[in-house]
Amino acid sequence: MVQPQSTAPLTALRRVLLADDVSRALFAEYAAHRAGERGTEETGWILLGLRRADEVVVLATLPAGGGRDAGEAHVRFDSATQAFASRVVRQGHKQLNLLGVVHTHPGSLRHPSSGDFRGDIEWVANLRGGEGVFGIGTADAQPRPDAGISWQPAPNVQCLGHLCLSWYGLGHQDRNYRPLPVELTIGPDLAAPLRPIWEEVETHSERLDRLARQLSRVKFDVAAGLEKPALVMTVPLPDDRRSIRVELEGKAVRYRLMTPEGTLAADLREDRVDVGVFLMLSELAAR
Repeated sequence: MVQPQSTAPLTALRRVLLADDVSRALFAEYAAHRAGERGTEETGWILLGLRRADEVVVLATLPAGGGRDAGEAHVRFDSATQAFASRVVRQGHKQLNLLGVVHTHPGSLRHPSSGDFRGDIEWVANLRGGEGVFGIGTADAQPRPDAGISWQPAPNVQCLGHLCLSWYGLGHQDRNYRPLPVELTIGPDLAAPLRPIWEEVETHSERLDRLARQLSRVKFDVAAGLEKPALVMTVPLPDDRRSIRVELEGKAVRYRLMTPEGTLAADLREDRVDVGVFLMLSELAAR
């Protein structure tokens, strides 16, 4: 279980604590990105976790997404996908906060750029404590013979193979980033369950997020599908023990009515999940 936020007064950050599963995910996905078709582009991750008195604990990573706008010198995250993914992760961990971002640089620039600063200095004012954490990924390390074991050439730098992550803090009144020592702690990446259904998250994020804002008590889960894990949305019906269940698996969208007596499959062919849900609600209300 994730521990509650500290009630101690917030001061300037002095370190970053990464859950070990978060660190593994960042390095593994960075390596996979470089080996992929878009490997020459920048990429990145949103970081969620706990803001404590003088430290952050990173407990979830959300990828920039396939819909990102990226090139060799910039990356703009798929904000709609990440907003919805954050909603799903925080559904069971409401104490999680947005902490900062990681993004990669070509070459050996292990420090955020002046362009990064212009955007980040305005953004961090909205974060808890008015301060954010920023990781810069580069692929400029000289791999060591003990392959597979990470090392830290500096307190704020992690290296694994030829990949490096360099960590910085930035407050809304700071004139520049400052290096933040990074340490590992035993813990999960709470966004890991979303990885097998990331295609479904990206495809339906805007419509699902809209439904979650329009309807009460909507719940999202990852469940076994017919062939692979599926993204499942449950919409409880008001004053009723029934609910609408929508299963999103690959390109398939399946609608079901859940009742105390059993499950009824709906004869509905509608890929636009918000439209499908409201069609079902309308039909049920007319009965």
